[in-house]
Amino acid sequence: LSISTLQRRTNIHMTKVKNKITPDTILKNFWKDNKRFADLFNACFFDGNPKLNPDDLTEVDTDVSSLLQFHGYAETVKRIVDVVKKSAYGVDFVILGIENQSKIHYAMPLRHMLGDAFSYLKEYNEIAKKHKKEKDYTATDEFLSRMKKTDRLHSVLTICIYYGENPWDGPHSLIDMLEIPDAFKPLISDYKFNLIELRKSEYLKFHNDDVNTIFNISRFIFDEKYDKITDIYKEKNISSELAMVIGCITESQKLINDAIKSEQKGGTVNMCKALEKLEEKGRMEGRLEGRLEGRLEGRSQGESCGFIKLILKKVKKQKSFNQIVEELDLDADFAKPLYDFVLKHIDLSETDIIQKYLEM
Repeated sequence: LSISTLQRRTNIHMTKVKNKITPDTILKNFWKDNKRFADLFNACFFDGNPKLNPDDLTEVDTDVSSLLQFHGYAETVKRIVDVVKKSAYGVDFVILGIENQSKIHYAMPLRHMLGDAFSYLKEYNEIAKKHKKEKDYTATDEFLSRMKKTDRLHSVLTICIYYGENPWDGPHSLIDMLEIPDAFKPLISDYKFNLIELRKSEYLKFHNDDVNTIFNISRFIFDEKYDKITDIYKEKNISSELAMVIGCITESQKLINDAIKSEQKGGTVNMCKALEKLEEKGRMEGRLEGRLEGRLEGRSQGESCGFIKLILKKVKKQKSFNQIVEELDLDADFAKPLYDFVLKHIDLSETDIIQKYLEM
């Protein structure tokens, strides 16, 4: 576990607890805006062409939970999609959904397949309920099917936006999740899901300034390309809402705090000033990582010193070796000599222990 990763986890925990802000809610609210929602789908599926009109979008219930019944067995399954809208398309409509994902999910194709299936099941149950009330079946087969021969369900299309810093290494379709004998591979039905990776989103042609801003700035922050942000946005201010969204995506407590202060004052956030501080923080963390993170490659003295300090604090709290390894998420083979060194010099001060280690 790197120091930067640990810092990000701490930051996002502070986001939820200190400010009582839930990143998931911030992102849901951002995508509820019809113009942003339409721009995302147009960029993802139509090469940026405005096939989807924001004025044709209406909000739909996100709860597609359902009761599954089969041969006397019944079970309720809960499923809630983050944002769902209905789009008029000619004389018909399609159901469109967005799912926000901050972590890699190795069952995502299955999860999406179930979500889409439950959406279809929900509409099917509504059709069946209508026919039962109106008693308008014209044939036995229609009665048994609980829908008429001419009934049609409406298309469901869902996008998963993955905001994580690490590259997506999970499956992209149901087939990727299955062990299939070669003879059966052509016979098994697949179900792919539509994935957008924020860190690989530069190819998307956004036209909505808000969408373009959060994707660009978040991607540049992850890549630590602060100079590029300065070149593009210069002294441009952004709304506190966008700063909040970017802060939640990148798990930057600094941006979130700036956004909260700005929101209270009814103003905007100056990205250049905010990012100058963020860049300086990044440089400081980078210098710290240079001393503490290379254990996997070279395990330099500077890196080990940081963990000696952490281990010393745990030892003074009467933590066992196994507890320390688990709590710090350390490799046991790496941690054992540092742990033994701390125990050997436990009577010394932290400064003296570090000094003795550096003299080795």
